[in-house]
This record gives sequence, structure tokens and C-alpha cells, in this order.
Amino acid sequence: MAGLFVAARLLQPRYPWLGFAGAFAEAAMVGGLADWFAVTALFRHPLGLPIPHTAIIPRNKDRIGANIAEFLEHNFITPEVVRDELKDVDFAGVSARWLADDANSRAVAERLVGTIPAVLNMIEDRDAAEFVGGTLASSLKDVRLAPVLAQVLSVLVAGGQHVRLLQKVLGLVGNALDENRSYIRQKVHEHSPKWMPRMIDEKFFERLMDGIQSILDDMADEEGDWRARFHDAIDELIHNLEQSPEYEERLRALLTRGLGHPVFRAYVADVWRDVRARLLASSASPDSRLLLRAQDALRVFATALGQNEAVRAKLNDWLKSFAVDAIVERRSLIVAVVRRVIDKWDADTIAQKVELHVGSDLQFIRINGTLVGGVVGVLLYSLSLLLGGH
Repeated sequence: MAGLFVAARLLQPRYPWLGFAGAFAEAAMVGGLADWFAVTALFRHPLGLPIPHTAIIPRNKDRIGANIAEFLEHNFITPEVVRDELKDVDFAGVSARWLADDANSRAVAERLVGTIPAVLNMIEDRDAAEFVGGTLASSLKDVRLAPVLAQVLSVLVAGGQHVRLLQKVLGLVGNALDENRSYIRQKVHEHSPKWMPRMIDEKFFERLMDGIQSILDDMADEEGDWRARFHDAIDELIHNLEQSPEYEERLRALLTRGLGHPVFRAYVADVWRDVRARLLASSASPDSRLLLRAQDALRVFATALGQNEAVRAKLNDWLKSFAVDAIVERRSLIVAVVRRVIDKWDADTIAQKVELHVGSDLQFIRINGTLVGGVVGVLLYSLSLLLGGH
């Protein structure tokens, strides 16, 4: 523009129309220099001169950081903005499709199974027994055991399960008698007087076995007195469990003694040791059944989730609500991180970062300022000619 200005001024006496070019170049130089000064003053002192109100970004770094953090907090990390951004995200669907891939479900299963040894090694056998006993005791302390047992028995009775159970028990007793006839005969002979003839012992044994078998047959008879008394006993037991505080106290005392008994704790500890050993062995194998079952379970879950739109919608609603609450509740922490990072930057660094990110746009600002200044110069030159002509 400076060269154009000089050339236009030198040639204007010969070519008067170059007055427009000179006016354009003159105003363009002013506009370009003004915008260069303005843009440069944002990041540093122009020409290194400490002119007031220059190097704006370095001088106001802390205030800019605080304003950016506050702007993020009140304009970006708000419930409305976060909820609106997440409304079309299908978390459940994306997760289901991702887990349906064998490689992904295998990777997740390996991670899950891989955490088992670390978790198991943190738990002592005694702690496991105390945890099981304490958990059962605390879970059942507010539960009325007798009515619950009465309801279970009522369900069994309604379905005829108590009769099947009775028949099963009678069958087991009958089989036990048949399988141990010789043992019972021996015991009868051992407890009989030595002077009693063996034949009488044998008769006594046969009558004893026939009597027991007769009782079992009567109990198995659906129309017999034994069956009627059995039904009456069950009904009475259900009634007592529902109404009698004494039964509740007995069950509670029985449960308390059982959970606190050393035998129960030792049994739980033995079971825990066995389970832990099996889990550790299974988690160490790359082709363990535990790993394969975990992978199958993940695939089944992914398939079911992908096919059930209602469950997927509910899961998405829950995840979005959780994400909104988690992000908004912690926005002060996010904002604090932004403020701390900006505070750690030195003034020159932040000026360079901003200038590098918007450098091309800043160059166009200078170019546009030059062109706009030139156009304004032409308009003013034209206006001066019009006014001079009058």
C-alpha cells in the first residue's frame, strides 16, 4: 500500500484518475497499521514499547482464567446444557452393541475375572465367617421368622408338596429298614436275654419289622388315620407359627444359637476356603469355565438389552440422570482445574497459545482492516471531489 501510494502521487499529475488509487492506498495504510497495532496490543507491547493498555492478555492472565472458569461453570456445565447434550445419546444401545462383539465381551470378562484374586486375597477366612454370620443376623433381625415359615408351609401345602415330602421320607425309611434287616436282627439278638430261645428272638424280630412296616403303610395310605393326623398337625403348626409369639421366640433363639455356634462358623470358613481355592484356580486359567461363563453372561446381557427397548430406555434415563448429577455436582472441581492450569501458565505462554490458535484469523483482521480503510479512503476522496466541485 505504501508503494501504491508513492506511485499514485508521482503519476497523478499525468493521470488524474490515480487520485482514487492514492486515496485508497493512503487510507489502507492507516487501516492496516491501526489493525496491526490493535491485534499486536492484545498479545504484547507493539514494537516493545510499554504503551498503556497494550499486552492485554498477558497483563490480565489471571482475570481471564477466572472469567473462563466462571463462564464454563455458568454457561456450559449446567443441568440444562448437560441434559440437552445427553438427551440423544443411547448409552445402553451403544454398550449392548459393543458387548455383543466377542472380542469386547472377552476383554471385559478377562478384566472382571482378573480382579478376583486381588479381592479374594484381601479377605481372611475368619472375616468371611464373621461376615456371613453377621450379615445373616442383621438381615433377619427385623424379620418375623415364624410367619415367614408359616407362609412357606402354606405354599407347600397348597401345592401338595408336603405330601410328596412325606411319601419321600416314608420311602427312605422303608428302604433303610430293608437294607438294614440283618443289622436290626443282630441288635435284637444282642439285647435279648441269653436264656431266651433263638426262635422266639426271630419271631419277635419278624413281628417288630411287620409292625413298623404296617405303620409305614398306614401313614402312606391317603385315606388312613395317620394321613388325617398328619394334615391336622401341619395345619396346627401353621396356625401356631402365625399366631403364637412363643414359636417366634423359639425360632429366633434357635437361629441365634446356630449362627453363633463354632460349628457353623467353622463350616462357613471351610466352605469359603474351598470356594476361594476354586475361584483362584479358575481365574488363573485362560480357558477357565468361570471366564467362559462370564463372557457368555455378558453376551446374553448385551443381546437381551439390545432387544428390550423398555429396559434400554429406563437404563438410559438412569445413566443420563446419573451423568447430569455427577457432572453438575462436580463442576466446581472442573472449574478449579481450569483455573489452576491457567494460573500455572506464564503470561507469554498463554499469549502464544491464544495467538497460535487464532493466528490465521488475526492475519485476516489486518488484511480486512487494510481493505476497509482503503474503501473508506476512496469514499472520502470522492466526497471531497464532490464538495470541491460545488
